[in-house]
Amino acid sequence: MVGRSVKVREYMAANPVTVTPDMPILEAIHLLIEHRISGVPVSDLRGNLVGMLSEHDCLRVALQSTYHGEPAGTVREYMSDVVRTVDVDDSIVELAELFLETTYRRFPVMERQRLVGQVSRRDVLRALEQIV
Repeated sequence: MVGRSVKVREYMAANPVTVTPDMPILEAIHLLIEHRISGVPVSDLRGNLVGMLSEHDCLRVALQSTYHGEPAGTVREYMSDVVRTVDVDDSIVELAELFLETTYRRFPVMERQRLVGQVSRRDVLRALEQIV
């Protein structure tokens, strides 16, 4: 089966935009908007993946700081620290099934326990379109 042999590494975005836990959240929101992405991996100064920051997380910030007048804070205060990842050698078809089973819009891609990319629903659709 051809689709099962197509790997995540072929369609992921390599070298993803990342943020750090101590980055001001408003700066992180600016990066999401500037790069037109819906979420970013959060990594520490050693490059270890420590969380994910999504548009959903950022909407909370925007509402709290603009509507309620509360200070914005840092990425650490809003990120999800439970992160589900995929491997560069995972099958695109299996990844498509994983997207259907979860509400996630993107996954960090790991190789030998290091962050090497990010893959989104759109990347999987692009791959499946080329397979059929």
